[in-house]
Amino acid sequence: MIKPDPKIFDDLSRMAGGAMHLFSGVREQIMNDVKARFDEMANRMDLVPREDFDRLEAQVKELQKKLEALSGGKKAPAPKKVATKATKKKPAKKK
Repeated sequence: MIKPDPKIFDDLSRMAGGAMHLFSGVREQIMNDVKARFDEMANRMDLVPREDFDRLEAQVKELQKKLEALSGGKKAPAPKKVATKATKKKPAKKK
């Protein structure tokens, strides 16, 4: 009976560890690339950062409370919805 060389198992273990390290680095690089592309796309779309949106929302709520207080406790009328490109209906095409 032939005994397996223990050095083979050490080599395989080292190779597997190296492969895991390599794949971990590749994964991290892919994640960084995806994030960079998403940030670039968000900048081109002129999206508002979440922190700015939250701050603006808090300011609007505070102004609504002040308006209610000035109007004698009556709730302020809801703002009218503004039509956007997505909500505008296109006229039907004539055949």
